[in-house]
Amino acid sequence: MKIELTQRLSDMAAEDQRVRAELAATGELFQGYHPRMAEVHRRNAQELEAIIELYGWPGKSLVGDAGANAAWLILQHAIGNPALQRKCLPVLQEASARGEMEPAQAAYLEDRICFFERRPQRYGTQFDWDENGRMSPWLLEDPGKIDERRRSVGLAPLAERIAEVSKDADEAMPRDFKHRQEEMEAWAKTVGWL
Repeated sequence: MKIELTQRLSDMAAEDQRVRAELAATGELFQGYHPRMAEVHRRNAQELEAIIELYGWPGKSLVGDAGANAAWLILQHAIGNPALQRKCLPVLQEASARGEMEPAQAAYLEDRICFFERRPQRYGTQFDWDENGRMSPWLLEDPGKIDERRRSVGLAPLAERIAEVSKDADEAMPRDFKHRQEEMEAWAKTVGWL
């Protein structure tokens, strides 16, 4: 295990979470994609991409559980870099098959890509505000099989996740749902999701 690499990944993930918590505390996190958060995500994605170029995916055998989880968090939050997320999805799926990361992490990334491409998700991991002001799962591909797919990657039934998200939602509901959707689509186009 490369101790320095593990520490660097952990530090990057910790900065992400620290900035997120600071912005959440002031309410700024929930007013669009805050420039400060976007900058952390951009910088971390750039560094993760360089790490992948040097070592391949930083899985458990290279950086341990903590480092692998940190690498996944950084990639999951690299929403301003669609090319990186798309390129890494098959890499994560392969790493998951080899036991180098948790299968649910590849599922989360797949759903994240679907969400930003505005396509139905397979595992129900991505939530967004709906027109009724509730945090709800983004569109689902074949909803009748969602719990079967979730179970296959180690996720609890969707109903349990919905209950958790409803109870723990810390985001402020957008004042104007339609405007939020328009802003999100415009941003997605500028970075290459759409």
